[in-house]
This record gives sequence, structure tokens and C-alpha cells, in this order.
Amino acid sequence: MDMSMVSIFIGLALLMFLAYRGHSIIWVAPACAALVALMSSMDILNTYLNDYMKGLAGYVTSWFPAFFLGAVYGKVMDMTGSARSLANSLVDIIGAKRAVAAVVIPCLLMTYGGISLFVVVFVIYPMGYAIYRAANLPRTLLPGAIAYGAFGITMTAVPGTPQIQNLIPTQFYNTTPMAAPLMSIVAIILIGGPGYLYLEWRARQARARGQGFVEDAKFVEVARSKVKLPSWHWLSGLLPIIAVVLLLNLFKQHIVVSLLGGIALCCLMNIQQAKTLLPAISAGAEGSLTAIMNTSCAVGFGSVVRVVPGFAKLTSMMMNMPGSILFSEAVAVNVLAGATGSASGGMSIALTALAPQYLEKAIAMGLNPEYLHRIASLSSGGLDTLPHNGAVLTLLAVSHCTHKESYWDVCVTTCIIPFVGSLALALLWGLFI
Repeated sequence: MDMSMVSIFIGLALLMFLAYRGHSIIWVAPACAALVALMSSMDILNTYLNDYMKGLAGYVTSWFPAFFLGAVYGKVMDMTGSARSLANSLVDIIGAKRAVAAVVIPCLLMTYGGISLFVVVFVIYPMGYAIYRAANLPRTLLPGAIAYGAFGITMTAVPGTPQIQNLIPTQFYNTTPMAAPLMSIVAIILIGGPGYLYLEWRARQARARGQGFVEDAKFVEVARSKVKLPSWHWLSGLLPIIAVVLLLNLFKQHIVVSLLGGIALCCLMNIQQAKTLLPAISAGAEGSLTAIMNTSCAVGFGSVVRVVPGFAKLTSMMMNMPGSILFSEAVAVNVLAGATGSASGGMSIALTALAPQYLEKAIAMGLNPEYLHRIASLSSGGLDTLPHNGAVLTLLAVSHCTHKESYWDVCVTTCIIPFVGSLALALLWGLFI
């Protein structure tokens, strides 16, 4: 193995370590990219100004509108209380006796409706806290349920989801968000089923051991409604979600148009809260910058990795792996999503480097590119949730839980099961196509 290839693994390992230690990827990514360039005997300044910055800027150019409008949409739904009203209504219907479902279903609906998983965490945690208290379940189990609903199948597997992880492959394979519906259904069963059963098993296990709810001294509950809202207010949480999904999939509108439609409808239905709307838009706009910069910096690192001599050898090894190109893609996306701690960042790096070759092979063998789309999306939601993942760190911080207390449930439902499921699906599907 030559030094250039070694530099890639060292750079990735250092990136993971520093991110896990809580350091900002905004400086960690270029520093690790510089190390890769130095070990590969490349000019560091030229590599940074050209390869790194071009990769970063290219991602911002392509995806800033989706990040920006997605964050604004989520904040409007959050600050007007629309998302909370919808979740409260669902909880009233489902009941605390089915605590896991009462937490998971609102998460699934919100993420399928295009709301950022970060926003979902903040919206759902206070309700989940009350639900798990009523069900007398340990609150340390709550992060696993939220992660399963917010970081799982509606991000990658359910056809038509407007989440960025389902949109990125459309640029590389000329597909639509509804790509490979049959494979998607199989993935929902293969990945979603075991995850939910695991969470229910953990709840039964806690009850059998006599483990109950313990109050969180750091958490201050807020009254369910600080403003007087109409009884139909839950519809202002549901209808914008439906609008985004229909505009994107049924009416084939761009994600920008779809999100604008959801924002406009939510604003109209909350016109009585006019004073809240502009601050919500501003908060969403500011929040989008951090999200896209973190991901773009990871993509910039990948852009440097892609130009070092050792990457050509890695690409050749990946393309010549045993099995189909679907399995090769699943491995590549999983590994890079894990290395960067970002589903969208890791997938973008992998597809930018490998998608043209995958697509060429798929066309030559008569393979529908929609399968490549769906496997890429599914695989991005596997190893991305290793301990250094930003969403995981946010969830644990909001929940006032440590990795030791709650990460294992998050890992099983959003990392181990999706990782194994995506590889198994890619391997088996490749045998029968």
C-alpha cells in the first residue's frame, strides 16, 4: 500500500477522531485535507484553494436552496406550534400505553413532510418526556425512539421523501424521489421492522427489570400552549406536510417550489401569529448556514481525497469488489458517511467520485439506475450515525443523556440495522436482477 493511500485512511481516521472529540468540522476538515495532501506530496495551498474550495463551493451552490428553505420550513412549523399541535393530537389518539409508537409516529410524519431532523428532535423531546413519564419508562430509552423515527426510514427508504438524502442521487442518476418503489418497500420492512421491534423489546425489558422513569433535573417543562390556539390547529401541522409531499411527487415540482408551498400554507394557516412568522423565517435562515457549512466542509475534504493518487487505486478496488455494483455502492457510501459523520456529505463524496462509473456499468448491463439511487440513499443512513455524528450529539445534548446511557439504542436502530440491511439488500437484489 503506497503512502498516498495510507494518507487517505489517516486523514479519515483523524477527521473522525477530532469530530468525535467535539471539534468543529469547519476547521477539522481542511486541516485533515491538508494532511492528506502533504502525505501525498501535493502542494497544500494549491490543493486547498482549488480542490477543497471547489468541492465546498460546488455543494453549497447545488444544495443551499434546499437547506435554506428546509430550515425555514421547519422553524415556521416549530415556532408557530403547528408541529407540536400535530404531535399532541397524535399522542392523544395513540396514548401513552403505546409509548414507543406515540414517539416514533410523529417523528416519521414530520421527517417525511420535509422537516429537518434537528427540528424534530427539539419538537418531540418535550412530548416524549411526558409520554415516557406517563408510561413509567426510563427516559434514557427516549433518545433511541426519537432517533429511530427522525434519522431512519423516512430519511432514506420511504419513496418520495423530500429529505436531502433522497434528493442527492437524483442529480447523479437522473431519477426522481420516487425511485425504486418496490425496493423501498422491502427496505422499510427489512430495516424499519427490526428497529421498531427492538425498541419495544427494550421497553418490555425495562418493565421486567422494574426500571421506571426518573425525572431529569436539568429539563424544565413548558406548558402545552403558551398562546390560545384554535381546536383545528393540528391541521396547520398536517396540511403543509401533505402539500410538500404532493408538490414534489404528484405535481413533479422542484424541491424549492415544494418547500415554498409548505411554508406559504403554514404561514397562511397561522396568520393570527403574524408577529411570530418573520422571526421564525430569520431563525431558520440562520440555522441553515451551520448545517450546510458542516456538510460542505466534509464534501471539501472528500474532494481533496478524490484527487490524490491513492484514490484511483481505492476506486479500482471498490469497482472490482465481488458481487454487483449495488453492493460496491452500498459499501462506498456507508464507509464515507461513517467517516464524515454525515449522510448527505458522505453520499455526495462517494457519488461524485463513483456514480459516473456505476451509471455506465448499469446502462451496459441493463440495470435500472433507480436501484443505484435507492441503495445510495439507504446506505447513507447506516454508518453516518456513529458517535461523532452531529445529529446524535444534538439529540443526546437535548435529552441530557450521555453516550453511555443512551447511545447503544441509537446505534442499534439507526446504525447497525440500517448498515446490515443496506448491504444485505444490495447483495440480494444484485443476485436477482
